[in-house]
Parts: sequence; C-alpha cells; structure tokens
Amino acid sequence: MSYPPALALTLAVEVPVYVAALTAAAAPGVRRTAAAAVLVNLVTHPLLWWFLGRAATLPRAAYWPLFAGAESAVCLVEGALAARLLRLRGTLPYAASAAANAASVLAGLLVLG
Repeated sequence: MSYPPALALTLAVEVPVYVAALTAAAAPGVRRTAAAAVLVNLVTHPLLWWFLGRAATLPRAAYWPLFAGAESAVCLVEGALAARLLRLRGTLPYAASAAANAASVLAGLLVLG
C-alpha cells in the first residue's frame, strides 16, 4: 500500500474513534475534536510510515517488537498532543489514542492481509 491510501485509511478509522471517545467525555465539540484528531495524525503518521518502512527490511522476529514500540510511542505522542490541543487533563486522551490506533492497526492488517 502506498502512503496516501494508508493515511486515508488511518484518518477514516481514527478520527471517528477520537470523536466518539472525546466528545462523549466533554471535549470541546465534534469539529474541534475531529480537527485535533486529523492534526495529531498528520504529525505522527509520516514519521511512523518512514520508520516502519525502514524496519520492514528486518527479519520478522525483529520487526514486530519495533512495530509495537513505534505504535506505543505514537499513542503517547498523539495522546499528549490531543490533550494539549483540546485542553484535556487525565488519561482520557491517551485512552482515546490507544483505542484509535488499535482500530487503525486492525484495519491495516485486515486490508493488507
């Protein structure tokens, strides 16, 4: 899969998850939450794509731990950015990020086979 469809799939999956999770818990509105979800992905997705592209040349046994570590880092960064952008405190932005990224990974695995 090339980069533009991968980004589109990520946004199509993650933005609704962020919106559902964060607006239900008093984030400032659907549009602002959706915009923040897009923005956090535009920050992390290109870096993750680049990193995983390099890691894909490694043996599978080495790739999957790197994949897990990279996705974990993305969850932390996106959670922190969402918290800042939406002025949220606590663990909710991080939980929303983990849920959104888990859904996105699952969608990617289903699409890629």
